[in-house]
Amino acid sequence: MTLWNRFRSLDPVIVGLTAALVVFGLLMLVSSSGPIAMQRTGDSFFYVKRQIVNGVLPGLFMFAFFAIVDYRKWKSLAFLALLASIGLLTLVFIPGLGSMRGGSHSWVQIGPIGFQPSEVVKLTYLVYLSAWLTSRKGDDVRRAETSLFPFLGSLGAIILLLVLQPDTGSMAVIVGTSLMLYLISGAPLIWFAGLFAAGTGLLALLIKYSPYRAARFTTFLHPEADPLGVGYHINQAMLAIGSGGPWGLGYGHSRQKYLYLPEVESDSISAVMAEELGFIGIALFLVVFGWLVWRCFSIARTSKDPFGSYLAAGVGTWFAVQFLLNIGSMTGLMPMTGVTLPFISHGGSSMVVLIGAMGLIAGIPRAGTKRL
Repeated sequence: MTLWNRFRSLDPVIVGLTAALVVFGLLMLVSSSGPIAMQRTGDSFFYVKRQIVNGVLPGLFMFAFFAIVDYRKWKSLAFLALLASIGLLTLVFIPGLGSMRGGSHSWVQIGPIGFQPSEVVKLTYLVYLSAWLTSRKGDDVRRAETSLFPFLGSLGAIILLLVLQPDTGSMAVIVGTSLMLYLISGAPLIWFAGLFAAGTGLLALLIKYSPYRAARFTTFLHPEADPLGVGYHINQAMLAIGSGGPWGLGYGHSRQKYLYLPEVESDSISAVMAEELGFIGIALFLVVFGWLVWRCFSIARTSKDPFGSYLAAGVGTWFAVQFLLNIGSMTGLMPMTGVTLPFISHGGSSMVVLIGAMGLIAGIPRAGTKRL
C-alpha cells in the first residue's frame, strides 16, 4: 500500500473531528490569550504562535507517524514503553534537566526544548497497559498474583513519581484511565472497592500533608470563604461562566480574560468559552468532543484485535476523564486540578501527544484488515 493510500484509508471521522477541534482550539486561544500575552510579551498572538510551532506542527508529524506505522508493532515494545514512562518521570528530578514551574518539578528542559513528561506518559503507559491486559488469558484476569499485583506494581510506580513532582492533575487522568481499562478487562468488581478505599485514603493523606492541596480542597468545599485569596480563581471562573448565559457575549467579547481570570490560556479557557459562546456554544462543543470519544469506543468495539480495542478504549477514556476534570474544576463540581482542556488549552506537550494519539487510533480500522 502506497503512502497516499495509507492516509486515505485512515478513519475519516477521527481525522475530521481532530482537525475541527484543533482549529477551534486555535481560534479560542486567539480570543482568550490576547490580553495576557500582550501584557507579558507585547505580542497578543504570542501563545497562538507558540501553540502552532510547539504543539500543532509537531503534533501533525506525530499523527502522520503513528498513522503510517501499524499500531500492532507497538505491542512488542510494551515493556520498553513502561520503562520509558518511569524514566521520563524520573528525568524531572535530575539537576540540570528538571525544571520547576508553578511550584512543581514536572518539566524537563534540554537546551531550548522544554516538555512535560507526564503528558507523554499518558500515551506510553497506555500502550504498556493495553498490551499487558491483552496478554492476560482465562483465569489470569481474576487471580491476584497474575493480575491485581502486577497492575498495582506498574501503576503504583507511576503514581509515586507523579506525587513526588507533584502533578495531581496528570495523576488523576492516568489513574482514572487505567482503572477503567482494568475494569473493562474483566477484573473482579470487589477489587475496585478496595482500590477505591485505598485511593481515598491516599488522597486524604496528600491533602493533609500538602498545604496547596489542602487549600484547593478547602476552596472546593467553600469557594466563597476567601474570594480574594485561594477562592479567587474558582469565583472568577464561575462569574465568567454565569455571564455567558444561553448565547454568550460573542466571540472575542469576554470580560474576564482582561487580567481578571487566571490561566485564561490554559486551565481556564473553558470558562472563557462559556462566557463568549454561552450554553449553546458549549453544548455544541460537547457534541463534537463527545462524538470523538464515542468514535474511539466504536473502534474499540468493532476491532478484532484485543490490543487495538484496549488502545482505542483507553484513548477515549483518557480524553473523557481529562475533559470532565477540566470542566468539573471550572464549574466548582471538583477541586482545581490544573488539568488542561484537550485540544483547546495552550500547551505544546499536551497538544503533540493528543494529536499523535489520534493518529494511532485513526489507523486501527485499516490495520485490522491485513496481516502484520
